Parts: sequence; C-alpha cells; structure tokens
Amino acid sequence: MQIIQGIRDKGAAIVIIVIALSLIGFILMDAQQGGSRLFAGMSNNVGSVDGEKISVAEFTNQVTQLEDQQEQRSGQRPSGSQIYQVRDQAWNLMVAEKIFYKEANKLGIEFTGKELSALLLSNDPSNPFLQQGLADQTTGKLDLEKAKEALANIKKFTGERRNAVNAQLINPAKLNNIVSKYSSLLSSSAYYPGWMQAKDSAETNNFATISYVSVPFNEVSDSTVKVTDADILAYVAKHKEMFKQEPGRKFSYISFSQLPNKEDTARTLKMVEDLKPLFQADSNAKAFLARNVSAIPFQDDYLPKAKAQSKEIDTLIKYPFGTVYGPYLDGKNYVIAKVLGSKEQPDSVKARHILISLQGKDGKTPMEDSTAKKLADSLLAQVKAGVDFSMLAMQYSADPGSAAKGGDLGFFSYGTMVPEFNEFTFTKPVGSKDVVKTQFGYHIIEVTGQKDFKPAYKVAYLAKEITASDVTINNASLAATKASAEKDSKSLKAYAAKNGLQLIQNPLIVKENDYSAGTLQDARSLIKWVFENKVGSVSEPFGIGEAFVVATVDDIVNEGTQDAATARSGAEAIVRNQKKAAIIKTKLGATPTLESAAAAYGKQIQAAGADSSLTMASQMINGVGIEPKLIGASFNKDYLAKPTPAIEGTSAVYVMKVNQVQSKNSPIPATQASSKLSLMKQQVGNWYESLRKQVTIKDERSKIF
Repeated sequence: MQIIQGIRDKGAAIVIIVIALSLIGFILMDAQQGGSRLFAGMSNNVGSVDGEKISVAEFTNQVTQLEDQQEQRSGQRPSGSQIYQVRDQAWNLMVAEKIFYKEANKLGIEFTGKELSALLLSNDPSNPFLQQGLADQTTGKLDLEKAKEALANIKKFTGERRNAVNAQLINPAKLNNIVSKYSSLLSSSAYYPGWMQAKDSAETNNFATISYVSVPFNEVSDSTVKVTDADILAYVAKHKEMFKQEPGRKFSYISFSQLPNKEDTARTLKMVEDLKPLFQADSNAKAFLARNVSAIPFQDDYLPKAKAQSKEIDTLIKYPFGTVYGPYLDGKNYVIAKVLGSKEQPDSVKARHILISLQGKDGKTPMEDSTAKKLADSLLAQVKAGVDFSMLAMQYSADPGSAAKGGDLGFFSYGTMVPEFNEFTFTKPVGSKDVVKTQFGYHIIEVTGQKDFKPAYKVAYLAKEITASDVTINNASLAATKASAEKDSKSLKAYAAKNGLQLIQNPLIVKENDYSAGTLQDARSLIKWVFENKVGSVSEPFGIGEAFVVATVDDIVNEGTQDAATARSGAEAIVRNQKKAAIIKTKLGATPTLESAAAAYGKQIQAAGADSSLTMASQMINGVGIEPKLIGASFNKDYLAKPTPAIEGTSAVYVMKVNQVQSKNSPIPATQASSKLSLMKQQVGNWYESLRKQVTIKDERSKIF
C-alpha cells in the first residue's frame, strides 16, 4: 500500500514493496539468497554474460532492493551469511534476465507501454496495483479511477523515484509478461505425431515372457577386485559429462575451539553454588534474580507443568515451597530453582474478543494509539451496558476470522495466545471483561469458559550460562597464532601431529564466491584468503564461529574433468562392478546356456513377464528390478527360443532367453495422446538451463567481495 500511496501523493517517499512473482522462482531454479557492500578503488564490473558487462553500480542496486524486500518480510536487514546469500540471489537474477532478454529479442518478443498500461488497469491477478491496495474493498475488483491516477503519476516520476518504480513495479511486470509469451511459444511447439503414437501404443501393448539366470555382482568379493587410478581415469574419459568440474581450491585447517572448557564449567558451577544460600534466604525472588542477572528471566505468573521452564519440574514440586533446589545442568546453564507457590488453573479457556488494530480494521489505514484506546474503552462500556458483543465484533474487530463468529475464539490452551492476552484469560474468572493491549492492538476480551483445572506453579530460576573465560579465549588465540607461524603445509602438518591436533581436510572443493566450507559457516574471509594464496601457504588465524581457524592451501583445481582422486567417489563402485562382471562373464564362457550359467554359480533358472507387465515401456521387471538392458533384449527377435550372450546389468550379469512376445490387444485410452502431449509441454519448461549452457558467464564478484 505504501508505494501506491507514494505514487498517488507524488511527493511522498517511495517505500520498497515485495512483488512476489512465481516466474522468478521458476527461472532461477535453485538460486540461493545473498547482501550489499561498499566499493572503493576496485573494478567497475562484477562480471559479464556473453561479453555484456554487469557493473558494480547495477549489481549493488539489485542487492539493495533484495535486502529491502527481505527486511520487509522479516523485519530485519540481512546479516552474517544472509548477506552472501542475497548477493548470490542478485547475481543469479541478473544473469537470468540478461540471458533471457537476449533470447527474447532474437524472437521479437517484447513488452510495450500499451501492454503495461493495459495490465495495470486490468483485473488480472498478476496486476501489482491489485496486490497493493487499489482494489475496491467491497467487490475486490480494481478501483479504476485510483489506478488511472497512480499510472499517471508513475509517468511523471524521474530520477531515483522513477528507478525505484521501474525496479519494483515495471521490470517484474515486464519479465513476467515476456516469459509468459516465450513459454507459451515453446509449449505450442510441442507435437505428438501419429507415428510416435503408434510406436508408443505398440510398446505399451506388446509384452514378453522370458527365462533367465541372474548372477549378482556380489558373487565376486570386493577384496578380489582392485580399482586403480588408471581404471578410474579410463572410465572418466568415456563419461566426461558426468565428471566435469568447475575451478576451485582445496584446503585443510586446524580449528582451535573458544568453547568453555572444564575449568570454565567448574567456575560457573561454583558461582551458582555460592549464590544458593543467599537465594534461599532472600524473600524477594524477583529482586534477587534482577540483582544477580539470571539467564532465565523471572516469570511472575503460574505455569502448568507442561509449560514449565525446567526439565526438573517434577522433582522441584516435591520440595516444600521456598526450598532452593540444585544446582543442576540445563542446556548451557547451571540452574538453581525455588518454587514460590501453586494454584489451581484451567488447562484451557474459552473467550471472545474485539480487536482494535493500530493498523486499522482493513490493515491499511493506521490509527493513533490514543484513538484506538478510546474506541476500545467505548466498546467495553457498551458491552458492559448490555450491547450485543457479537454485533460489535462483526462491526469493529480487525480479526476477520473471529469477527465472523461474533468474536468467539473457542477453547485454547495455555500459551497459545500472546502473553498479555494469555494472562488475562487464564487468571481472571469466567465472565471477566476488560481492555487488554498486546502487540496487535487493543482487545476487548470476555472470558466465556474455563475447564480442566490443574495445579500451576510459580518458580524462580537463577541460571548462569557456562561461558568461556578470557583466559580460555586467549589461550585458543595464542595456540592458533603459534600454528600460523609454520612456514608451509608440510611443517603445519608436522606441528599438528606433534601437538595432538587434527588437520582437517575440507571435504569439498570451494568455489571462488563461496561463503561457507563444510562445517565452517560465514567463512568468506577465509575462502577469499585461500584464493589469494598459493599451494602450501599457511594463513593467519581467522575467527569463525566459536573457533580460531588456521588454514593451508592444498591444491588448485582447474576447470575440466576430475582427477582420479576426486572422481573416485563417483566412479569406483561402477568400475568395480564392471570388473566383477568381466570375471563372471569369463567363468560363464563365450556361449553360455541357461543351464550352464545356472550350474556355474549354483543358481536357479527363473521366469518373468507371465503377468504381461514386461513391456518396452516398463521401468522395471517384476522380481528383477531396474534393468533396462534386460528389458531391451526381451524384445530382440534374435533371442527368441535361444539364449543371449551374458548381459551386464546394473546389479548382476544375466543369461536370458525370450520365450514369447505377445500383444495384450488392450484398447488405448482416448486420453493417452493428450496426456503424452501435456507431458511433452511440461518437459519444454526446462528451457532456462538449456539457454544458460549456451552462453559464456564470467563471475568476477570475488575481486570485490
């Protein structure tokens, strides 16, 4: 509403709004989120797409917009690793737009000013005017006069105000419109020819019955098969697409924890033990906790056991009131507790309310606090005078869900509502009526029911968090500094071994723009150092999370195909099975029969397909599993009534004979063609990734961030 109001008022400041377009999520697929930073004396560009530069200013502007949107959604500016996530999101969005608009321009697809005006003056659900408050409250349709006024004001904007409206209103509408046209064009190109329909029909109707012998790969022990680096590289050479790698770096590190040690734990325990007799003697628990700064704030009300702030509540309530129990360990705290009293309290209550929101009944017309309070007091007086509560709720309440029920909230348990609302309804008797202020505004509340009374307890907790002392932190810092004095990775490794330290190898290759590595979160400064130094370099200590980290560069990974060590995790099992298959085939001989194959490995001859489920369209064979080579061979006329050569499958070696190929003669559903065409249109939807592979993208953000 604020940006629309700004457009109408002309001179008002434009507040960034969130225009949620499903399109952007569709284009970016797995795009992450990311933040902004000041630039000085650095490159003017953060990268390029097919030679088209993306400037620092352009990128920064996009990042700022995303940060503003996130702040509006969550109420907080991005911080920590969120900043890097916003930068990633901004980069992916800008790359996607440049790739897509270039393709759209080739096809003459555009979004004209007339189309924009038509959209903004329409009742199309994607119209941002509709989404942001220019709809008639009664009909839900666009208020045409207000929309025309807003559109006229947009056309007069210049400078920053014009840029803001373009970024948040016009550009998303343009992107949405052009992508819709492009997607429709591709979808319309999908075609299901008659010959393909006939082929699919045959593959669905024709089924085979087979006899086979299965020799699983596990018949050959893993220990008898050695997979060498040469074997891995030979496999990689035949499957380069599977083992592509982006440029990056490998590094190892030693972590020096800043977490509390046993001395810190003992110190905290003694502190709490020393306070125990003082806590026992003090009659004002609230003031005592305030003076001694408890990690668990004092809650001056009675709570049912289920809502107690301690796992020891069942033990606590066994002691006489006023007894201090503990210390006991609860999470990161040492705690002593004193039960101050108990009373019977309902397990659930029923109430009705009228909410006077400071944002107005429609959520868009702010109301002064004093005005809201005066209205709430007036309504309370009317309720007490006998005016129908339900009628007032339907007329005035800003809570539409309960207003439609005359303000009735039904029964709810303790802690369901915000604290002020909760306290009133659970501590006041049935029939109580009053005005209560919460974060949502002023509520006229009436307690209409209470049930299942159970004991509730008021407990005071004195908790001290176990924290690392300055000595602990300084010792960790000193240890890290000593390790960082080693001149190279070899000496760092020796230092770690000598001092009982673990040199951890980061499990994955880090990319130049990464901001985390393995378990190291918010590690952008460390990763930047890794890319600025040569193999064998040893870093200064980096403070990451609750540790100091000293790193060394292990390797520089170039773009291309993976080496044997990197590819082994993805290729070793496959290559081992190939070698096992070769061993099994040798034992079976060049021309095995089903009987000889069964005898060689003590297996039974089995059958499949009698249930007519073995078709060319099958994804798997019942009783066998996913074996596409076996399915294909089942429809090879050469194998009718005679055995196949040994077939290397996904989990076993097979010798098979086709017994018969028959037709079900089942009628083809009339909907098959339309279903197939719909599937083809869905597959067309992966167009963005195809376009992305055709362009050259240079990401140079790491030179700045």
